[in-house]
Amino acid sequence: MSVEAKLQELGLTLPEAPKPVAAYVPSVKAGDFIYTSGQIPFVNGELKYKGKVGKDLTAEKAYEAAKVCCLNCLGVIKGQVGDLNQVKKIVKVVGFVNSAPGFQGQPGVINGASELLGQVFGDKGQHARSAVGVNELPLDAAVEVEMIVQV
Repeated sequence: MSVEAKLQELGLTLPEAPKPVAAYVPSVKAGDFIYTSGQIPFVNGELKYKGKVGKDLTAEKAYEAAKVCCLNCLGVIKGQVGDLNQVKKIVKVVGFVNSAPGFQGQPGVINGASELLGQVFGDKGQHARSAVGVNELPLDAAVEVEMIVQV
């Protein structure tokens, strides 16, 4: 089954690659690897999940935000190679969580991205990962995710 068919089966729509909000490109291809810029939870051009996790929104909502960030990364990757079936391996995921003081559930939040990748790519979706709590994110986004993939 194609990656996009799997996404449809899960009820998810692959977005167009979001436009950068500053002076950078959405991704860089170097050899067989694509490095995405950090993606925040934009849906149809609107930032859907804002604020500090553990204060302004729950870990469950932030988990959903991480899924949106992951979908945006996949949209960027598709924009780079034209077809997500070109992905040989999800190598690494880095997730940043806009955390309220005392919030320590960053790994569970970033599982939103990691579990989605496992569902969509199977064994090719197993990856190394970092889940980091931060004090602020651009535009007050709740979560930001970046990826490295081999194509």
